[in-house]
Amino acid sequence: MKLNERLRQAESAQTRKDDSKSAPGRDPLDSIRDRAQIALFAKVGSRLNDATISEDELAMFVSDELRKVLDDETAPLSMEERKMLAQQLRDDLLGYGPLQPLLDDPNLTEIMVNGMDPIYVERNGKIVETDIRFSSVTHLRRVIDRIVGRVGRRIDESSPMVDARLPDGSRVNAIIPPLAVDGAVLTIRLFAKDPFTMKDLVGIGTLTEPTADFLKSCIEGRLNVIVSGGTGTGKTTLLNALSSYIPEEQRIITIEDAVELQLQQKHTIRLEARPPNVEGRGQVSIRDLVRNSLRMRPDRIIVGESRSGEALDMLQAMNTGHEGSLSTVHANSSRDAIARLETMVLMAGVELPDKAVREQVASALHLIVHLTRMPDGSRRVTNITEVVGMEGPTVTLQDVYEFDYETNALRPTGIRPQFTDKLEALGFKFAPDLFGDPAERRRALMKARR
Repeated sequence: MKLNERLRQAESAQTRKDDSKSAPGRDPLDSIRDRAQIALFAKVGSRLNDATISEDELAMFVSDELRKVLDDETAPLSMEERKMLAQQLRDDLLGYGPLQPLLDDPNLTEIMVNGMDPIYVERNGKIVETDIRFSSVTHLRRVIDRIVGRVGRRIDESSPMVDARLPDGSRVNAIIPPLAVDGAVLTIRLFAKDPFTMKDLVGIGTLTEPTADFLKSCIEGRLNVIVSGGTGTGKTTLLNALSSYIPEEQRIITIEDAVELQLQQKHTIRLEARPPNVEGRGQVSIRDLVRNSLRMRPDRIIVGESRSGEALDMLQAMNTGHEGSLSTVHANSSRDAIARLETMVLMAGVELPDKAVREQVASALHLIVHLTRMPDGSRRVTNITEVVGMEGPTVTLQDVYEFDYETNALRPTGIRPQFTDKLEALGFKFAPDLFGDPAERRRALMKARR
């Protein structure tokens, strides 16, 4: 017997007759779930935010109350329906509602909730629509509040957008009305449960094994490296993989707006910026944390992303003995990354001549690793660029590796970086053909000029 027919037979026993009828086009289970959800929240809602209750105790309490609520439900349910309903209600209370199955899917990299419209996901670099929905605006807001509340953030009409994170480091952005005209929007950038290693990135074609070995020498040799690229190109993933090359005995301080990096070294200090409170006070910016980190005896400083005036403090740290620092920056090319850094230094509010800013950048940085998202959704390192120095008023760059779109491969340019002499003096060895054939590079340049 179908559920609709069983519901009609059970209508006379329902105390809330209207709620038990399925709305046109609506799954009959939705009405039952709504009733059970209201009853369950009435029993356990006060305990959800009780800091004195452990996660295990809360889960046990919710399971007990959930069993009682379903036992009180007069609508006839099959074992399969009862099990599915119990899981949905458990996800609503202890997890993230209808998003929980998506968060548990290891093949997804992004979840996009557009108000009450369909939920979209990114799978294998492609955006696809799902059949998952939130039952109401209140339901969606409750999930958003749970996410941001767990990391000490808030979102309301006075502060209608927020950056947060999930416990596994996945990046979360939420924006609600009145800024989001058509309803609350939630975007989650998912991170792998097990962080990608450099071997994994080589395996999926992000870069080649020789370039990975070269970057390993650069990190171990304490060069200052910037990872650049557009949104969703894998900058944080690559930064995380590069940081794995930092020796265990070194003290690492990571500074992020929302904690995302998953460093495996034991001697790691993680700092996270704090937004202002409801009175507009108490803000601690990334720039404040960078300045404070200089007093914490760091061997390495890793800034998750440079967005503003903290770029000046980061460059000064690189120029004053804190070599081997790492960061990411949004840019469309290695040259644009330099221009972005110059702009961000000016955002610090310090009156500096353009030449002084460029000299600071040229002196601090050694290498820029640029990532590009390809049309098929794959992420590739397309340039590894050395920052050579200054030539007049211009910061001089030269590509050590560049992506060949004809062969779809990252190839050496034939140029040997100037800093390799320093690395070889420290004991690092480089294969003779690691940087390609200089004669071939000269022929290519001559051909391009023609």
